[in-house]
Amino acid sequence: MDERLQIIDFSQPKEVIGFTLLLFLIVFIRYVIVSAIFFGVFYRLGGQKFAARKISIGTWKKGQFKKEIIYSALTSFVFALSGVGMLWAWQAGKTAIYTDLSTYGYWYLPVSLLIALFIHETYYYWAHRLMHLPGLFKAVHKTHHESLISSPWTAFSFHPWESLLQAIIVPLIVWFLPMHIYVILAMLVVMTVSAVVNHLDIEIFPQNFDQHWLGKWLIGATHHSLHHSEFNTNYGLYFTFWDKWMHTESGKYERLFREKTSKKTSVASHQ
Repeated sequence: MDERLQIIDFSQPKEVIGFTLLLFLIVFIRYVIVSAIFFGVFYRLGGQKFAARKISIGTWKKGQFKKEIIYSALTSFVFALSGVGMLWAWQAGKTAIYTDLSTYGYWYLPVSLLIALFIHETYYYWAHRLMHLPGLFKAVHKTHHESLISSPWTAFSFHPWESLLQAIIVPLIVWFLPMHIYVILAMLVVMTVSAVVNHLDIEIFPQNFDQHWLGKWLIGATHHSLHHSEFNTNYGLYFTFWDKWMHTESGKYERLFREKTSKKTSVASHQ
């Protein structure tokens, strides 16, 4: 049975342009909503409550948010183009995307998500390390690192070249890995929320989570904030395993995480 849905007619330029703009708005508005929620909760509504969990000393550069949002809009457009390309490939029968839940069974849904996240993590870790090479850093990655102290708005703040590197991985994954359309959507949500959490600069994970059987493999704000301040450590995206295996995890991570999540520190900040 042919599971492909003819969502748009790629022979009609106006239809393609209209869908691209619609997808851009969806991606950008999703970024704005998620970033605004985290910024509002952790910096506006609960600013004093989470003061002890703020990782970086100092504050953001003047005009930083505006610049981040502008670059995030460009990134959202690149992501939209990637989505349109993936849709074209799906409708042309060139992907492993499927829509019938019974095709592989319900058990395969979380398994396929984990496999896709592992592939994405591996791709990102090594691409990220390449982007830190002197010849590529200035042209590709410098824009993101201009946010020395990250914010929720930093999540999508990339130079268009880096946005392109980020955008091609999901289409590459679905070219060979069977993924249900809902799993792809779930992965996109995970990507957005994870990016915002990692750039929050406030640690939201609980005390001792870095020693938990699951927590020690997950990246949060402390882990990624150290990357922005040290540059040559903590290259991971979702998980810490590549940093651990390649000995690129910051030696300051465990101490800083415990400092920011300790009950003693949290209580002291309110006295």
